[in-house]
Amino acid sequence: MANQIHNINVIAKETLPSPKTIKAILPLTQSARETVINSRNALVSILDRKDKRLIVVVGPCSIHDIDAAQDYAGRLKDLAGDLSDVFHILMRVYFEKPRTTVGWKGLINDPNIDDTFQIDKGVHMARSLLIHLNEIGLPVATEALDPIMPQYLGDLISWTAIGARTAESQTHREIASGLSTPVGFKNGTDGSLSVAINAIKSAQNSHHFLGLNDLGQTTVYRTKGNRYSHVVLRGGPKPNYDEQNIALCEKKLKEAGLPPRIMIDCSHGNSQRFTNEKLVKSFKDFNLQPTVAHKSIDQVLDYNHSIIGFMLESNIEEGNQQIPEDLSDLKYGVSLTDACMNWETTETLLSEAAERLRSR
Repeated sequence: MANQIHNINVIAKETLPSPKTIKAILPLTQSARETVINSRNALVSILDRKDKRLIVVVGPCSIHDIDAAQDYAGRLKDLAGDLSDVFHILMRVYFEKPRTTVGWKGLINDPNIDDTFQIDKGVHMARSLLIHLNEIGLPVATEALDPIMPQYLGDLISWTAIGARTAESQTHREIASGLSTPVGFKNGTDGSLSVAINAIKSAQNSHHFLGLNDLGQTTVYRTKGNRYSHVVLRGGPKPNYDEQNIALCEKKLKEAGLPPRIMIDCSHGNSQRFTNEKLVKSFKDFNLQPTVAHKSIDQVLDYNHSIIGFMLESNIEEGNQQIPEDLSDLKYGVSLTDACMNWETTETLLSEAAERLRSR
């Protein structure tokens, strides 16, 4: 008789190798380890305001092409070295994409971009790329989405984001409390600060929760809390990177007993272009990211010490593309998800911003 109680909506199961097995195949090298440790230490110094540089998280909205990602990383590594006196630059390397309804869920879930969902392959590809990036001396930032993935990839990550859709999730707040990286919580998609502030307060406390260990066994974790969690302003129905919204965020953080650490996401709700004065309709315009970044720099130059960095969505080529029926028609270096600035715009923006900051 068919099972009529358990897993009635499950049509297949596949066992994934344990984190220990994957790490044995793709071990953390000494040079990669040094990059991770040095970057995490730099981030802590910046968040403690001992290091006056700004954090810059920049890169593709999502990774779908390993060759293009390595190409982009090589360019960014050179630029990061040139600007290291004013910026601590990390490459945005997102392998998992939250979907409002359905859609391509990222390299780990569907590495072949064909709905075959070869997650084992995706995990190997992701870890291999992270090792390469850290070995060339380029630290990495990512988003924690699936609660299992940090056991597979966390030793190669320097900074972690919790997205607007998941910042309210108790599971993600608990995970953040145990992550070894600083964690940025984004404000809610409705623009509210309370979600991010409550998430920070939660993540800074100790938690007990279930997870997987390196052997793939269900484990009860107890954390001490992550004191380097902070807020990321990503806009909402309206942008929230202006002086008034920054001041409001500072006020709310102070009222919550939290240090005023604010990162500005120059994309998403902060890169909206309104179609009329009544703000009836708006749409995200990736071309506005330099404007947001420079206005953020204006505030830093005006002695705002709460702004600790910004995020940018950038790729080799600008814009985005739909997944074609024939994958050979994919355009090289063009995002499959959110539209991005191209490399030339990114390089110009960061170089100009660095010159402005050096004037201090």
